[in-house]
Amino acid sequence: MDNKQIVITQFGGPEVLAIQSSEIPEPQEGEVLVKVAFASINPIDVKTRAGLGWAAAQNKDKLPWVPGYDMAGQVIKVGSGVTKLAEGMNVAGFIGFPLRGGGYSQYLCVPEKELSIVPNAVTLEAAAALPLAGQTAAQALSKAQVKEGERVLILAGAGGVGHIALQVAIAAKAEVYTTCSEANLDYLATLGAHAINYQFAPVSQRLKGVDVLIDLVGGEAALDALKCLNDHARVVTVPTLSAELICEKAKMLGFDATGMLVDPNPEQLDTLLYMVSVGLLKVEIQHVYSICQVREAHEQIETGHTRGKILLDMQN
Repeated sequence: MDNKQIVITQFGGPEVLAIQSSEIPEPQEGEVLVKVAFASINPIDVKTRAGLGWAAAQNKDKLPWVPGYDMAGQVIKVGSGVTKLAEGMNVAGFIGFPLRGGGYSQYLCVPEKELSIVPNAVTLEAAAALPLAGQTAAQALSKAQVKEGERVLILAGAGGVGHIALQVAIAAKAEVYTTCSEANLDYLATLGAHAINYQFAPVSQRLKGVDVLIDLVGGEAALDALKCLNDHARVVTVPTLSAELICEKAKMLGFDATGMLVDPNPEQLDTLLYMVSVGLLKVEIQHVYSICQVREAHEQIETGHTRGKILLDMQN
């Protein structure tokens, strides 16, 4: 049996992605072998494929390299010293971040400590979509110390991180405002957010008195959103390329501002999976692509207009 993996052969456009076959690996001490059902695609995968950012710089001499930090599947073999996982269990994880990657694989050995058990009530699709985006959302809100009753503005609420962030903020009883295109106004309203069409007018012309800004866009849109804030508001900005600019400008205006890098945390993923299992959180999946459609999947992410998440069906 072959293990098909999607690799970055060189840095560039979606055409540099290729499928290669390797041996199915053997789990080492503390590892389990997972038959991957679904991998999810994150903007960082696209950025790395293009040769941008830290993971690309660190892996440039190791190409071909298998990207992917999110996956869900079934444990089919356990290595020595594994205690909490057993064959047949469904698992998901935010794995190999940032240098190892590997999620775009049909079979993958993963340290047990990087994985969470997927509850029976949660599909493997939802579990695969959740790790990186869900933890980015949860960590941004916790960095901002969002409290009950506060007015929170989340830029790009329909995206992978955004649609989770606004549901977690609503579950924490914040009053949530978000920006989106016209096509997503109804979708975000059904999640319980006040949706603002950024195509109609800049958000600063539509909203005032905001306590917390969660910026998932960066650049001009983030600078404009600073005009919506109360005195002493808190700003958390996620896109790394403009973080320094946004934080500098926010601090000049008297706001508490910080950038952030997501940190894999299996206990936090357990909590998010639990929220999905009891219906407090719905994971939106725009499309599931087969393994041989990975180029189209990357092209979709590059449009910047994905509602929720994009998955790869690794066994199809």
